[in-house]
Amino acid sequence: MAPPIAAHLAVFTLLVTVSAAATGYHNHTVGGAAGGSFDSATNATATNYSSWASNQTFDLGDYLIFNTNSNQTVVQTYNKTTYLNCTADETDNGTFVRRFGEALTIAVPLTIVGPNYFFSDAADGVQCQHGLAFEIDVQRGLGLPPSLNQPPPPPYQEPPGPDAGQSPPVAVAQSPSGSAFASRADVRVAVYGFAAALLVLLQFQ
Repeated sequence: MAPPIAAHLAVFTLLVTVSAAATGYHNHTVGGAAGGSFDSATNATATNYSSWASNQTFDLGDYLIFNTNSNQTVVQTYNKTTYLNCTADETDNGTFVRRFGEALTIAVPLTIVGPNYFFSDAADGVQCQHGLAFEIDVQRGLGLPPSLNQPPPPPYQEPPGPDAGQSPPVAVAQSPSGSAFASRADVRVAVYGFAAALLVLLQFQ
């Protein structure tokens, strides 16, 4: 008799759990069950995000999951001054700003060891100033998984113009071959020989 479906499901669930544990990477939902929201009417966050972060362990390859509402942004930076000022400098290569204007779930991979800072700079930094900000310390763990450990793309190169492949061919002078020189010399010898023979005949007339 075939084992019951429930037994199959139990085994499948166990295998998935063991597989997930073996990978060593985790998804961290920012704010836990409260999510990552901000009440603009009261200038209050859904939870204390610094307290939430202090109770987590973050490793390379983990993801932060932001369940956002429509009135906020997600700013990730490695610059503590930017974090303390609650203002995103988009010209800074170490600062990444996600603006969306709608409620979304945003997955942010952790790819740099050490301090990582997150905040919302919406409403001219008011949300950050009222607690929608936190700092985490990312550990090496197992290192980056292959999916996040890719080389950077090659630098951009301007594509060739439409006429790039239609340049006129360059004329190259060809040296005359040795056989051409030889044939011309043979003709001259024959002409000179005929003239000499003609002169000899004229002398005997």
